[in-house]
Amino acid sequence: MADAQIAEMSFETAMAELEQVVTQLERGDVALDASITLYERGAALRAHCEAKLRSAEEKVAAITLNAD
Repeated sequence: MADAQIAEMSFETAMAELEQVVTQLERGDVALDASITLYERGAALRAHCEAKLRSAEEKVAAITLNAD
C-alpha cells in the first residue's frame, strides 16, 4: 500500500517527504524499529525521485533532439 502511495506522488511531494524522513533519522531520537521503517520509506522515496528525474531527463533529451 505504501509503495502505491509513493508511486502516485509528484516529484516535489516525494522530495519533501524524503527530507522529513532524513531529518527524523538524523535527529536520532526514533526507536530502532521506527528507524528501520523510516529508512525503508526513505529508500522507496529516493528510488521514486530518481525515476521521476530520469523520466524528465529523457523527455528533455527527446525535445532537444526533435528541435534539431
